[in-house]
Amino acid sequence: MHPPVAEITPAEAHRRALAGEVLLLDVRENDEWAAGRAAEAVHVALSRLDPSTVPGELPVVAVCRVGSRSQLAAVALVARGIQAANMTGGMKAWAAAGLPVISDSGAGEIV
Repeated sequence: MHPPVAEITPAEAHRRALAGEVLLLDVRENDEWAAGRAAEAVHVALSRLDPSTVPGELPVVAVCRVGSRSQLAAVALVARGIQAANMTGGMKAWAAAGLPVISDSGAGEIV
C-alpha cells in the first residue's frame, strides 16, 4: 500500500498553475496530450516518468484523464521527496469545470 497523497481540485490546480505556484505535470500518453490539455501543463507520460528528473523547485500537481495514473505519479514523486498532489477527476473534470483546454488540432477534446 502506498502513502496517501494530497488531492487538489481542477479549479485550484488551474489557479495555482497560473500563479506560478505549482508545476502542472500531465502524465497521459502522447495521443491524449495532443487531443486536449491545460496550456500550463508540462507533458511526461507516466510510462516515461523518472521522478529523479522532475524539478523540485515547485510542488507538482499530477494530471491524467480521470485521476488514476496521476495518483500513481504523485505517489512516485512523493516517494522521491518531491511535494506532489493528484488533481481530482483529471482532465475530464478540468474540462467539465469549463477550464481552458488546448490541443494540437484545435478541437480541444479530452480522450
